[in-house]
Amino acid sequence: MAQARRTHAPTEITPAARPGAPSDAPEQQFLRLMSHEMRTPLNGVIGMLGLLSRTKLDGAQRAYAEAAQKSAEHLLGLVNDLLDFARLEAGALEFDASPVDLEGLTRGVAELLSPKAHDKGLELVWSVAADAPDVIADEGRLRQVLFNLAGNAVKFTDRGGVRLTVEHAGGTAARPRLAFVIDDTGPGVPEEARVRIFDEFGHADASDAARFDGAGLGLAVVRRLAQAMGGTVAVSDRPDGPGARFRFEAPFPVADTAPRARPLDGVVVAVRTPDPFVRQAATAQIEASGGRVARQAGVTLIDHAMAEDGALMVRPSQGEAIILLKPGERDLIDRYRAAGFHGYLIKPLRRASLAERVLAAAGRRKGLTVAVGRGPDDDRVTPVAFKGLRVLLVEDNPVGALLAKTLLRREGCVVQTAADGHEALLTLKDARFDLIFMDMRMPRMDGPAAVRALRARGERTPIVALTANAFAEDRIACLEAGMNDHLTKPLEADALRAALTRWTNVGNRAKVGAQ
Repeated sequence: MAQARRTHAPTEITPAARPGAPSDAPEQQFLRLMSHEMRTPLNGVIGMLGLLSRTKLDGAQRAYAEAAQKSAEHLLGLVNDLLDFARLEAGALEFDASPVDLEGLTRGVAELLSPKAHDKGLELVWSVAADAPDVIADEGRLRQVLFNLAGNAVKFTDRGGVRLTVEHAGGTAARPRLAFVIDDTGPGVPEEARVRIFDEFGHADASDAARFDGAGLGLAVVRRLAQAMGGTVAVSDRPDGPGARFRFEAPFPVADTAPRARPLDGVVVAVRTPDPFVRQAATAQIEASGGRVARQAGVTLIDHAMAEDGALMVRPSQGEAIILLKPGERDLIDRYRAAGFHGYLIKPLRRASLAERVLAAAGRRKGLTVAVGRGPDDDRVTPVAFKGLRVLLVEDNPVGALLAKTLLRREGCVVQTAADGHEALLTLKDARFDLIFMDMRMPRMDGPAAVRALRARGERTPIVALTANAFAEDRIACLEAGMNDHLTKPLEADALRAALTRWTNVGNRAKVGAQ
């Protein structure tokens, strides 16, 4: 049988650098138990409301479902902050160490916050400086800091925008300092409140807790995490206008990764937008790709925000034009194509997509044929890629099982379920699967025990752990048991699809575990 093709390294989980095994102290056990017991029902609520919102609902029903989902997500965020704060207080937080793709990290945070920002009419942009190297760090904790800071900025900003930037802030070649900077155009933070907001249950204003449904733990967790990483976090006025600037800075070991591609070397691009955040982010991404920004160029990026009263703007007199749109403006794509625009980009901009579109436009101007791949900004429907893929889902919680099964079937998978590890062992005696999703905590036989038993008897099918916990020791337990990957609940369609792609032979349907 054909050898399976995998698009990722065979081991996804890196154990934390630590002197010994995770602590079995009572407070550790209690926090792990509470994390599982509190997150599991919340993950089920969020997941099922997400599925409900995709069904045929009238306007009032959809509004009710979305309001309930937002409330559940807020409660989950509060639970996460409380548990993280408790672990930090107990000195029980551990860190993984692995190479971090700074662009992927920053883009991911921006895209997670983008719907909320655009619902408020805000611009949300990001960029990574060309001289900022990829580093070795705990990506999950780094994402948590950046997400909390940027989410805080979106929450308190009512007009204008939020900008996320990563800068090289000195240090040595082997251990550079990075600065993660979040600028917003909100009301700013009064000087007398700048220390208090990083205290637990602290707010810049006493009314903020009621107005924004916040316990005031997010920034306290950020400060503790920053200190644990050997860094600092501070807030100041934004230097180039009204608003606040949050800056997290820390040293990290440099990662041995390939230099970032510079596909726009020698290409000149014009950027036309009324928003300084969009202009600065687009300029940074163009320059990081090797291009140069000028007032006049053969390729021009034009922001839809320049349209007046919804009317199409006047195209530049010469050259190729690419339109910049927010996600909610996709319905305008056909109108712009009909008006002569040669491409579009959805904000927040992705550097790879930007470079691809600009290269295609520059090639047309020179009379060349430039192939444009199918990227994340395309609005075409993706075909079902995993049709017929056999998946075993091992999950004891009926709500979690229903959610995962529904998402997998939407991808075209054939799904069989098992209620615990013991049932999974029996099922795998008589049946073969392309991929196994295994819950970590189950009665009778939990995930790690089941996987150890499977690996001991020669089972080679890739196994992806499912857990309500995001703790380092859970990832370590997955690795030590013989699992290949790890997904945190609530499951998201994109993350699930990425795992399917990583661990299955989509190309020719050869069995994943075959040799």
